Amino acid sequence: MKGLWMAVAVASLAAAQGAWAQDAKLGEQVFRKCMPCHRIGPGAKNLVGPELNGLDGRHTGIVPGYDYSDPNKKSGIVWNEETFEKYIKDSRGVIPGTKMFFTGIKNEREVHNLWAYLKQFGPDGKTK
Repeated sequence: MKGLWMAVAVASLAAAQGAWAQDAKLGEQVFRKCMPCHRIGPGAKNLVGPELNGLDGRHTGIVPGYDYSDPNKKSGIVWNEETFEKYIKDSRGVIPGTKMFFTGIKNEREVHNLWAYLKQFGPDGKTK
């Protein structure tokens, strides 16, 4: 009986880890929701929103040529998985007064996959 419970525990742990695994390919599909306002990759330009190259570890409000709101420039946020997850779910809740108007992505799997896609691009737009 003890062996059965151990097998169930191991299988449950493996399933949970798989559920949170990030998939950049699936994240690329999620990024389509962002494309009306953002670009990423070689040659990406600012649109309604700033280009997203080098997002992982970047401070908010610093992309050259993009006119950020004062709250965004002064937020002090450095993008990482945790800050991105909060922001993409509720941008105006995280930075009140931001220009970003987006209903958000609430699905955890989509958020994690999107982050996997975004974080692979360096500041030059090339994948790491």
